[in-house]
Amino acid sequence: MGAASHPPFALALGGGGARGIAHIHVLEAMDELGVRPARIAGSSIGAMMGAGYAAGLTGADIRAHTLETFVHRRAVAARVWQARPTSLRDFFADGGVRFGQLNAVRLLKVFLPSAIPERFEDLSIPLGVMATDFFAHVECEIDSGDLVSALAGSIALPAVFRPVRREDRVLIDGGIFNPLPFDRLSGQGRAVVAVDVNGAPQARGGLLPTPMEAMVGASQLMMMSIIETKLRVDPPDLVFRPDVSAFRVFDFLRTPEILSATSGLKEDAKRALARLLDRPGAEAGRSGAAARETAVAVI
Repeated sequence: MGAASHPPFALALGGGGARGIAHIHVLEAMDELGVRPARIAGSSIGAMMGAGYAAGLTGADIRAHTLETFVHRRAVAARVWQARPTSLRDFFADGGVRFGQLNAVRLLKVFLPSAIPERFEDLSIPLGVMATDFFAHVECEIDSGDLVSALAGSIALPAVFRPVRREDRVLIDGGIFNPLPFDRLSGQGRAVVAVDVNGAPQARGGLLPTPMEAMVGASQLMMMSIIETKLRVDPPDLVFRPDVSAFRVFDFLRTPEILSATSGLKEDAKRALARLLDRPGAEAGRSGAAARETAVAVI
């Protein structure tokens, strides 16, 4: 069976900060099976991973870029320094002094792989990027025009990133309304596969959460509620939920640990995708009981 002869399917990649590094295993599973989604929808880190894959990068390419980017604190600091305003005009265009709010557009321009194009129209797989329109009070799926500003809006978690102005919209984090956008892909005569990497806040030795941990944790709880409600109402054909709760949203410097801790997801995904798409390899991988530790099939 050739790579193009499998039943069509679409892929939804959810938000979760550094926990979204686990998405790489599912991308690699698709590569090893020789299957490609007809469309991708992503929120926050899922939109970034989806953009790389839609641009033609393989899962292995994205893994290599992520490991290289977050190799150590000094390398990350150097990239953040590159994203600083270079003139007073740029400084005031960014809003002047706003402690604790980073410019997501500038950061993405130095952190994203160079292979990602400037516009949606130049992607090899159609991509929908979820953001929240702050003043219109609605979720919005962006799938045309400038790509970087859409991705920046999708990751713009309040108090960490400043809101992103894109055309006539002011955008914040896509996870506020739609942290796992599989519903944007349903009803089009194709299977829908979703990857949920939201996780949950974890106790840290009995200590109270810091203000930042409380704010981010509250956001995670809100996203959990949204996702669980959507799964009960109209679930996708297949949903993977790797155990990522041990990692914090900003644990990007723990990329090797995240990849190692969730490594079983790739074989689980290969087997479940092969079964869903009726391809060889459906019986490969670990036992069903072990598979359920990292993947949940909703058929």
